[in-house]
Amino acid sequence: MNAISQNTYGGTEVLHQVRLDRPAPGPSEVLVRVRAAGMNPTDWKHRQFPGLVDRLPLVLGWDVSGVVEAVGFGVAVHQVGDEVFGMLPYPHGAGAFAEYVVAPARALVRKPAAIDHVQAAAIPLAALTAWQALVDVADVQPGRRVLIHAAAGGVGHFAVQIAKELGAYVIGTASAPKHDLLRELGADEVIDYRNQDFTAVDPVDLVLDALGGDTALRSLDVLKPGGRLVSISLMNLPGQLAEEAAARGVRATAMLVEADQAGMRAIADLVAAGRLRAVVDAVFPLDQAAKGHQLGDTGHVTGKVVLTIP
Repeated sequence: MNAISQNTYGGTEVLHQVRLDRPAPGPSEVLVRVRAAGMNPTDWKHRQFPGLVDRLPLVLGWDVSGVVEAVGFGVAVHQVGDEVFGMLPYPHGAGAFAEYVVAPARALVRKPAAIDHVQAAAIPLAALTAWQALVDVADVQPGRRVLIHAAAGGVGHFAVQIAKELGAYVIGTASAPKHDLLRELGADEVIDYRNQDFTAVDPVDLVLDALGGDTALRSLDVLKPGGRLVSISLMNLPGQLAEEAAARGVRATAMLVEADQAGMRAIADLVAAGRLRAVVDAVFPLDQAAKGHQLGDTGHVTGKVVLTIP
């Protein structure tokens, strides 16, 4: 099979197409013929540095949408021919940038018939991150005030939609050209981070932070007493952030997304009902994966970038 691999860390020039043996599913696993694979900021970061995944050669990619080609022993939730989508186990299960991939059967769910594989591949990791942060960690309730940084990005644009589904008042930060999109997705209030100070907003119950660093620390000041910041940025030092939060009478939690069939089912139901959608900025064929990485390196992707596998 064809795959996009790297033998070292660095810029987009380290990516190259290779021929690999097609994998075989083991017990409780399925082999998926990949039709599309979503790209995420964690892909360009792991291309550059030996972070959470420190192995070479490395085939990146966690988001997958495709067709079940074979099932391993004991698999009862999928059968050959099923159209499925989901997230490979994060972080060590990377490998979606290939024609075939093996995945735990319960990491995947049926693809809603109303969307194609490109849309489906754009959803899993980012939408699961938003779902787990808002539902599982923060338990957002109707009427809560939620501030979402990088609200037009991969996780952010799903978080806006999910927070509105939960009945929250949603505030999003993004550059001015993306404000109309955020309002369309359900944001009640938008802030241009380039010329507005987000700390001037009325206090909020929750901040979802994808940026880290100074933004995370400053966000602690906009939380109500007892409020919470959930950070999905790998740039934060969780201990330091938690200490700063405690000094202000609030909480800070760092989280990594996890493969989660229940969460994927909830997301698939929202997608099927037309209440959650992916914004796709660009689509590239597998052999042009480097172009997707180059776009990601700009830091200005709106929504998601997707690779298609003919």
